[in-house]
Amino acid sequence: MVKSKTKGKPNTGEELLENPEAIAEQISKTEEFLEKNRKLVFIVGGALAIIIAAYFSYNYWITNKNVSAQNEMFQAVYYFEADSLDKALQGDGNNLGFLEIIEDYGMTDAANLAHYYAGASFLKKGEYISAIDHLNEFSSSDLLIQARAYALVGDANMELGNTKDAVRFYMKAADYNPNEYTTPGYLIKAAVANELLEDYGSAFDCYNTIVKEYVNSSEYQNARKQKARLESKVNAG
Repeated sequence: MVKSKTKGKPNTGEELLENPEAIAEQISKTEEFLEKNRKLVFIVGGALAIIIAAYFSYNYWITNKNVSAQNEMFQAVYYFEADSLDKALQGDGNNLGFLEIIEDYGMTDAANLAHYYAGASFLKKGEYISAIDHLNEFSSSDLLIQARAYALVGDANMELGNTKDAVRFYMKAADYNPNEYTTPGYLIKAAVANELLEDYGSAFDCYNTIVKEYVNSSEYQNARKQKARLESKVNAG
């Protein structure tokens, strides 16, 4: 008879495959464990089944909620684009506004986007603190709209006189997925804010970045002029 074990050495996977008695022994041990711990096995198995069912149920629920929210938001976006900002925010009595979509569909992607639109709407209305609150609630992996949200927070802070915060958000916008279409505009905003703070070195750096890295941008020529204008101040400092 072939021994199931080599004395002093544990079974390897290969030994188990080659030794039917070893396989039978392992099966017997497994059955013995299941018999002794039947209650525990049922509890763990039931818990896993509940978790899996809850996961799929939640995904189904949130998908349907998101579709409903997107349908509801269509009219609000139309009002926003038409500058009917109160209707965009509050609704028109028949259609929900962005604020109601946020409240009623808070966990959906549509509600997240509604925060962006609400923030932009409040910014246009001159309600800058509300604008900042909503824009800071917005989060997106989109390479352009997230940078735009940062820049809008910068605009709101500029209006409030929080120039340092404005610079911080303009630079967040500029550093988020840098590209020649949007980044130079954010750098210009940061440069202007830095000049208001009399931080001419940082302003110069913003213009210099445009001149060196974004030669095909529409802001290039202006950046060259502003860089030359600041050069003497930077050197004097």
